[in-house]
Amino acid sequence: MNAQAKQPPLPSTLARKAAADRRPPERMTGAQAVVRSLEELGADVVFGLPGGAVLPLYDPLYSSTKVRHVLMRHEQGAGHAAEGYAQVTGRVGVCIATSGPGATNLVTPITDANLDSVPLVAITGQVGSGLLGTDAFQEADIRGITMPVTKHNFMVTDPNDIPRALAEAFHLAATGRPGPVLVDIPKDVQDAEMDFSWPPAIDLPGYRPVTTPHSRQIAQAVDLIARAERPVLYIGGGVIKANAAEQLREFAEASGIPVVTTLMALGAFPESHPLHMGMPGMHGSVPAVGALQRSDLLIAIGTRFDDRVTGKVDAFAPEAKVIHADIDPAEIGKIRAADVPIVGDAREVLSELTRAYRAGRDKGVEGPDVTSWMEYLNDLRERFPRGYEEPTDGFLAPQRVLEALSREAGPEAIYAAGVGQHQMWSAQFLDFENPRTWLNSGGLGTMGYAIPAALGAKAGAPEAEVWAIDGDGCFQMTNQELTTAAVEGMPIKVALINNGNLGMVRQWQTLFYGGRYSNTKLREQNEYVPDFVGLSEALGCAARRVTSEEEIVPAIRWAQQINDRPVVLDFIVGQDAQVWPMVSAGSSNSEIRYAHDLRPLFVEEEQA
Repeated sequence: MNAQAKQPPLPSTLARKAAADRRPPERMTGAQAVVRSLEELGADVVFGLPGGAVLPLYDPLYSSTKVRHVLMRHEQGAGHAAEGYAQVTGRVGVCIATSGPGATNLVTPITDANLDSVPLVAITGQVGSGLLGTDAFQEADIRGITMPVTKHNFMVTDPNDIPRALAEAFHLAATGRPGPVLVDIPKDVQDAEMDFSWPPAIDLPGYRPVTTPHSRQIAQAVDLIARAERPVLYIGGGVIKANAAEQLREFAEASGIPVVTTLMALGAFPESHPLHMGMPGMHGSVPAVGALQRSDLLIAIGTRFDDRVTGKVDAFAPEAKVIHADIDPAEIGKIRAADVPIVGDAREVLSELTRAYRAGRDKGVEGPDVTSWMEYLNDLRERFPRGYEEPTDGFLAPQRVLEALSREAGPEAIYAAGVGQHQMWSAQFLDFENPRTWLNSGGLGTMGYAIPAALGAKAGAPEAEVWAIDGDGCFQMTNQELTTAAVEGMPIKVALINNGNLGMVRQWQTLFYGGRYSNTKLREQNEYVPDFVGLSEALGCAARRVTSEEEIVPAIRWAQQINDRPVVLDFIVGQDAQVWPMVSAGSSNSEIRYAHDLRPLFVEEEQA
């Protein structure tokens, strides 16, 4: 799969072009300038929903032969679709909404993109300049609302500034630590005439992301690595954002250091590789959690020490020194003090670490002897393999469904998951070998993410097989976008893990609230209300319900043969299946449990 399209020149490159290279200005409206700017910036697909304050923009968009507009059924879906497109292609995702409720419906995907560092540009219409501040119909201060959750946002008040504003927005979204940028354009500014020229002269004083790591810190890091006995590469989503999977593998193999990949980094390192220990965190694998907890050196690349990984921070990796590399200096030392802080792009950091490490070996500097360390971790891997308990209630095991899907669709497929138990089971039981094949809402944990994100992924990688893995709770939030997929010719496939409950909430109620299941049941176990098969067919999909193990693989293969419309497979699974291993919120990672009836795994080791 070659999902990553060729990126157009960054606006910073455009800004350096001589003024003589610019084309003669053309007279047009601000709305036409928006569309022309999108075309020049290489935005081939945008996701949106029209409304009064953005109607001037939708008129020239109708005539564009370069920008495909995908009409979503909800603005939240537009934002998540733009995220899915960006995650798969590595390019900037674009969404469009009108003022007021249209713009506020984008707040969730914008926040999602902010926490997961997704390059996103949201273009919103706004009431006319003369109505600003009057509480006019569908007026909302979307700049003020999104200020805390955007990398940058601004309102365009002069139509002549539109090309520069959009060029700057794309540049800000895609460079440094990627993130969302919002551009708010009043309706009268869209209607006004202006002189369009390209490329615009842009200037962003103070915005100079550091991409190349300092040689002193690289040398210090290599020195720490050489003296370590239990090092581990703690890899976050920044490695995927930087397209650094190849550099990661090169460094890991050169040094022999084991690798753990966070939820956002799955696919950054092949899971079949003998150095891969799995995903760490609250529902991570025992070898991955043990690797971090027993380590004497964390080499953290492109990760932010999220609470779902660290557990109780004071008890996290208590014996480890820390090398922390990130393109965002604000992340370094925010949660855990770094012995060696490195500011830089993950691709360049890993390349420099490999170069310096090999140079040291050439001079006779011994690398770390990880023989005993790998024996310990491999023993954990053998004693605590991936597995699950077979259900006794007659329903399907959700883990079995995902194991089958992983075998049948394979590592070249793209998987987008919602949030909850099915998200964790997907992370555990799908086998990821390639970057940009796993999409999910990590930081914000947004239910309803999967279907629109899968749609956006399909738009960005039309030749790929794209699966949305959803729970019945998530599915009922954004399933209307299946109609979008059907109408737009995007035949995504949905594996619906239907347990009739808000599964993760129910699991916590089981473990921590004495089985008091307050408002988590979505249907009775032996009833099919809602009828997701009938609903999916009404939305333009092919659909099938799966209730027995013998039907799982045939149903998946049936879905794979249908490529003229979306497909929904409604897998009926038991409501009592739980996600294990698990670290309780606020607990030390040493208290990880492999199953609910086992003692914490590492506590006795620590006491000994």
